[in-house]
Amino acid sequence: QVQLVESGGGLVQAGGSLRLSCAASGRTITTYSMAWFRQAPGKERVFVAVHKWNDRTTDYADSVKGRFTISRDNAKNTVYLQMNSLKPEDTSVYYCAAAKTILYSRTNSYTPGNYDYWGQGTQVTVSS
Repeated sequence: QVQLVESGGGLVQAGGSLRLSCAASGRTITTYSMAWFRQAPGKERVFVAVHKWNDRTTDYADSVKGRFTISRDNAKNTVYLQMNSLKPEDTSVYYCAAAKTILYSRTNSYTPGNYDYWGQGTQVTVSS
């Protein structure tokens, strides 16, 4: 079992920055692909970014590419999401997720059902 706890959310003005953290416990995340998803009220949970363990590559949703950066510190068993140039439409609950299965394609990465463990989420609110 892997337990994931997100932190770092909050209220920020448009154009500002936040860094989310996801602390894992129970098992090392070295052999897990780690991702961030977000879910706005009344909407589906959607992919934001992934850091794959097998080839150490990253991928991003088009809506955040160039503004968000996912990284991991395996020594701290923690994943981060640096969010810059935030927009009101980035307002959501952000969830951290871990996948043991190798995510070979973008479709694999984007599908919530391919992730084995989830955190409880952290609220990010961007005011205009």
